[in-house]
Amino acid sequence: MGDQKLVLPPGFEFDPTDEELIVYFLCRRAASIPCYPNIIPDLDIYAADPWELNEKAFSSKREWYFFSRWRQNRSTRRGFWKEIGLNEPIFTSNGNEVGIKNYLVFYGDHDHEDGSKVQTNWAMEEYHLLKPNSQVQDDINDEWVLCRVHEENIVDSQDRDYFRRSSNVSDGVELSYLDEIYCSMDDEQDEITFPN
Repeated sequence: MGDQKLVLPPGFEFDPTDEELIVYFLCRRAASIPCYPNIIPDLDIYAADPWELNEKAFSSKREWYFFSRWRQNRSTRRGFWKEIGLNEPIFTSNGNEVGIKNYLVFYGDHDHEDGSKVQTNWAMEEYHLLKPNSQVQDDINDEWVLCRVHEENIVDSQDRDYFRRSSNVSDGVELSYLDEIYCSMDDEQDEITFPN
């Protein structure tokens, strides 16, 4: 994208579904097939902190989109991205699984009194293509991912602290406010019915 910032024409809004992000954008990027208009740039997610994405990534509705090469070390200059352990399969409208969405949160470089890092309000969904069983896992570092970054609205820091204190997990790990939200999503989806 260079120094030019692409703006969609009036009346157009970029609001893709998970399926569209995988099928129409990530599949094309991974296969080096041009996408018109070419609105999602290639970025090194780890070269910028989330609040620096505004001039580098494509933005729509306070969300930032970009392609990046996957890396195990997700450290940036002022913090790191951490997976929350929630992976969601992405299906086409025909029911074929085409990808996976991983959820991450950003931890800043300020420490708590106990030395642990501070969780920020920044969240990321990292989209991966579904890998064939025959593919060697060593090639994962060459994998293209599509990232959607946004800042969560935290109603009140006291509410966040309440969720951290009240979380009871069997392995002794406390869940953050965002972890609680993502975990509750599974419960809510059981009650949702969709028309045929």
